[in-house]
Amino acid sequence: MAGKSRGEQQIGLLNGFAAYGMWGLVPLFWPLLKPSGAVEILAHRMAWSLVVVGAVLLVMRRWAWAGELLRQPRKLALIAIAATVITVNWGVYIWAVNSEHVVEASLGYFINPLVTIAMGVLLLKERLRPVQWAAVGVGFAAVLVLTIGYGHPPWISLCLAFSFATYGLVKKKVNLGGIESLAAETAIQFLPAVAYLVWLGSRGDATFGAQAPGHAALLAATGLVTAVPLVCFGAAAIRVPLSTLGLLQYMAPVFQFLLGIFYFHEAMPPERWAGFALVWLALSLLTFDALRAARRGARALRESARATVPGTAAETAAETAEPAATATGATGAVASADSASTSTEVVCTSTEVAGTAALTAGTAGPAGPHGTS
Repeated sequence: MAGKSRGEQQIGLLNGFAAYGMWGLVPLFWPLLKPSGAVEILAHRMAWSLVVVGAVLLVMRRWAWAGELLRQPRKLALIAIAATVITVNWGVYIWAVNSEHVVEASLGYFINPLVTIAMGVLLLKERLRPVQWAAVGVGFAAVLVLTIGYGHPPWISLCLAFSFATYGLVKKKVNLGGIESLAAETAIQFLPAVAYLVWLGSRGDATFGAQAPGHAALLAATGLVTAVPLVCFGAAAIRVPLSTLGLLQYMAPVFQFLLGIFYFHEAMPPERWAGFALVWLALSLLTFDALRAARRGARALRESARATVPGTAAETAAETAEPAATATGATGAVASADSASTSTEVVCTSTEVAGTAALTAGTAGPAGPHGTS
């Protein structure tokens, strides 16, 4: 990032704000698709996303990766798993928003970094620093408080967090670009989605074409809602440091949380506020620890550069090393958001995550990376 001009970084920052802003405001879109049910909306999203992403790849003439992918069965299997997991994430999120559980959905993307870290410890045998252990403990306490407040575990939040964390883990192993990855995943989703829509139409239950033309246009727009934030995220990821993206990604769940309270007027009893406060405390600890680790890494790189490179060259190497160290230490998988994705496709080890929203691979999320939303 050190070589990027000021103008390039400004363009990247604007694209980052656009991506996470769209993932954060996407709860306003899904209710417009009623009376379509959540599963019908999901099927349209899966189908139209492939149409939109395919058009983007056609314009960009980026098809070489497809042939290589078809010759790698293991990678194809991982993409199939990613497609399955993000389908669950999208479906739960759409249902949650249209069932007036926006606040609980936003919680899922707040706790996602904690779940990512926990999975890193359990599955990848990663070792945590003391502050990270404290953050995970506070996050666990938050879930207990919310469980008491709701009268049951916050299943929507946990499902979104675990599905998106799993999605990020799989995407890390696939190591495919954001647009290409979304194309591969939606290609797998396409036939089941179209089959469901045809079956729904044969029963006379499909709303596509049965409502006003504007309703059909909105259903078709689900592909744009998935792809456009991901394109903006991709433009941001190559122009601004990952540390900046790591902070921007909190925009999506914050916007969703505020919409849940002030626009959808969802209830926030004291115990729910207490649970959210604990989650925010845990995220603050993670961010503080990541930034501190980034500074230490940058200092070590500067000292190493000075020791091995004489004079001005050492200073140049140190200056180049610092943003790289900051990026590595300050953020993890961003995917997404619908809330996208992924983030949504930029991934570090989970113990270095300052937070993940995404994705999203721009495909998820509300927030998602695509995931997120």
